Amino acid sequence: MLASRNSSSHSTFFILLGIPGLENYQFWVAFPFCVMYIVAVTGNIIILHIIRIDHTLHEPMYLFLAMLATTDLILSSSTQPKMLAILWFHDHKIEYHACLIQVFFIHAFSSVESGVLMAMALDRYVAICFPLRHSSILTTSVVIKLGVAVMVRGLLWVSPFCFMISRMPFCPNKVIPQSYCEHMAVLKLVCADTRVNRGYGLFVAFSVVGFDIIVISVSYVMILRAVLRLPSGEARLKAFGTCASHIGVILTLYIPALFTFLTHRFGHHVPRVVHIMFANVYLLVPPMLNPIIYGVRTKQIRDRVIQGCCGKGS
Repeated sequence: MLASRNSSSHSTFFILLGIPGLENYQFWVAFPFCVMYIVAVTGNIIILHIIRIDHTLHEPMYLFLAMLATTDLILSSSTQPKMLAILWFHDHKIEYHACLIQVFFIHAFSSVESGVLMAMALDRYVAICFPLRHSSILTTSVVIKLGVAVMVRGLLWVSPFCFMISRMPFCPNKVIPQSYCEHMAVLKLVCADTRVNRGYGLFVAFSVVGFDIIVISVSYVMILRAVLRLPSGEARLKAFGTCASHIGVILTLYIPALFTFLTHRFGHHVPRVVHIMFANVYLLVPPMLNPIIYGVRTKQIRDRVIQGCCGKGS
């Protein structure tokens, strides 16, 4: 039992409430979440398939996009099936180790997604500021190394979360007032001093996301300077257009993520239902919007989708 504080027992479990405050509407709320999840899975699989079969897309921008699509599939699938089971079938119980696995996947692949967006910003910087050297600077080998680096960073930085929690005693209360297991939500159930855990969580947040945001910001400042030096308005507009998709994706990830992070720690007066809804949006909307944004804004991918829909694709 959880009350026994034996965290290594396979019989321990937590109770996920779903969306507190919307208990009478959770069945219906699940339908738009299900639609968004289907769109996210379908869209990202289509992106991966198009990049795989079209060898002209085996370039840095599209390889990073493939990494982003893979990360989005993992991130959305780590929470949505269980959330839909809660909202539709009242399956509120989650086994202890399954909860820790969910904590690991959510935070590790959120870090990976942030790192991929940083790598994509570097790609745009090189493409616009050093167009003649783009292919020699960002070779396939360099792209793969960047991808491995952001993956290893996410795995190494987040693993201590689960290790530290697994060694701590839990209170008899085993209710998590949201629809998935998240580090801070699980930490609130611990019957011990959690200052080290909270401090490490802040360190990871600022060292990972802070670093990525700084690199992204510096990259776009340099891009802006280079674009404003272009002689013609048409060239400037085209250069801005190549960055528009990436900027949109960045905003859809960081805005809800920042809101969720701040309300978990400081937003004690934010209504719980608002916090829970933003927490779900943070993990579902970016994976849903990313393939739509890139599908609409990227001509090669858009043409491939149109060809496939018309039955003319390969």
